[in-house]
Amino acid sequence: MRGWFDAFRNDGGPTLYSYSNRTPVTGDVPTISLYVLFFTLFIAFVIIFPGVRKERFTTFTVTTLSLFVGSAILVSKYGSAWHVADTSIMSYYRAFSREKLAADIGVHIGLMHFNVTLQDIYLSGTVLSSLNLNDSLVNTGLLEDIDYNERFHWESATEIQEEFREALIKGLPYPILTVVEYFSMDEEGFCWGRSYRQAGYYASILLWASFASWCLMNLLLVVVPRYGAYQMIVTGALMITTNVLYYLLIPSTRLMIRFEDNFLMFKFGWCYWLCFSAGILCVAFGAVISIVDLMYPHKFSTILEVDYGTPFDRHIIIEESHYTKRNKRGSGKRSLEDPEPMGLGRKILRTLSMRGDKSDDLRLPHGVLNSGFEMDPPKSPWRYPHHMMNRPDGTPLRPALHNAFAKNPALVDRFIIIFFHDIIIRDVQRMRNNIWN
Repeated sequence: MRGWFDAFRNDGGPTLYSYSNRTPVTGDVPTISLYVLFFTLFIAFVIIFPGVRKERFTTFTVTTLSLFVGSAILVSKYGSAWHVADTSIMSYYRAFSREKLAADIGVHIGLMHFNVTLQDIYLSGTVLSSLNLNDSLVNTGLLEDIDYNERFHWESATEIQEEFREALIKGLPYPILTVVEYFSMDEEGFCWGRSYRQAGYYASILLWASFASWCLMNLLLVVVPRYGAYQMIVTGALMITTNVLYYLLIPSTRLMIRFEDNFLMFKFGWCYWLCFSAGILCVAFGAVISIVDLMYPHKFSTILEVDYGTPFDRHIIIEESHYTKRNKRGSGKRSLEDPEPMGLGRKILRTLSMRGDKSDDLRLPHGVLNSGFEMDPPKSPWRYPHHMMNRPDGTPLRPALHNAFAKNPALVDRFIIIFFHDIIIRDVQRMRNNIWN
């Protein structure tokens, strides 16, 4: 009778692992994790999207573009396909041996590491006749177990040399050691590793800056969509700058690694083109949204906005404003007194010219004194002697006295003093008479 824990056990002993269960690498764990993360977010958005009733096109476009750009930035950062090369080779498997290896070799360079893959022709499906192999030199029993995928890092200046020594001790196949030796040497003209490490270092910095700009872009799209469009252009520009800088910093002399009759010729991989295409899309969509906002202010909107559909929504506030209500009360037909409608070019120029040149204001900070300009006195009823000189309808009560004051303003002060002096004397005499009586 077998028990619950009798699987893989012989005669009641412990589990026996009688064979090696080594398997080749089938995928990059960080990259697959990023795929799963962003794909899960996109699926969650697609599930709730049928419930969206307004702004469907803009909401779907902005959300999809944002998730695509974010995944492109992180996948490009951790990916291993910025500069790639692959070919079919016939080379010695190890030193001091006549056994030749017929396999496919590939080199995938990332920003902070590179991968070297080596797979025998039986697993890769390469036709033997295309390699012109001598069957007497090929050990078919050896080839069936060859499926390597080794990763080497250069985050520090000497890390690649240390990993190269570990590969020698480990006993990796001769073709892999040949590739690693090209990148580990830093002498004379063999400075490939240093150039690729420098290009990856600065490209990594720009990608992290792009990721920070992407986070700010999402925040602004929720708060102020117009500024989110501007930040989208900045994010795309940073990603394109990453591609340009990487292109300028990689070795100007093309790296070619020779294996007898075949060469490893490097070219830009899918990570490079993914980052470039995402940057182009960011700049294009950001420019389109900005132009639409210049032509039709406050028209671009998504349901992702903070106050969307609430009394504090910017669209509701604009529609309920006095200016909008006054325009809605009209007949809707343009009269002869209304200005001609402006086209796209005039709208953009008018919007951009609202912030005019301030050089004139800087040259005359205190303004210009205009001696010919005379400001009218305020028509307040509390100003002396205005309420005594004018009737309620505004006409002068005493035209002669009014003209005299206009010709000589100093008479106003003298008149006020005399007027108040007479009032005070009159009040004092009245009080004295009341006391004596």
